[in-house]
Amino acid sequence: MIKYIINTIGKETMTKLLERAFKEASKLPEVEQNALAKWVIEELKSEDRLEKAFAGSEDILDRLADETLLEHKDGETKTMDIEKL
Repeated sequence: MIKYIINTIGKETMTKLLERAFKEASKLPEVEQNALAKWVIEELKSEDRLEKAFAGSEDILDRLADETLLEHKDGETKTMDIEKL
C-alpha cells in the first residue's frame, strides 16, 4: 500500500518515489490520468478493506493455535501419513 510519511509537524507528505510517479503520470493524456487515478483509489480502498477484515483475526488465530498445541500436548492429535491424504 502506498504509505504517507508523517513529519514532526503532523503534515502528510509524499515519498520521493510517489512524487516521481505522479510527476510521470501527469505527462499522460487526461483519460489515462483519470483511469490511473481511479485504479489507485480502488486499490487503496481494497487494501483498507483487507486490513480491516483481518485486523481481528490475529487474536482468533492465536487462540486456535494455543488450543491446538494444548490438544497435541494432551495426546488428542494424530500423526497423519501424507501419502494417505
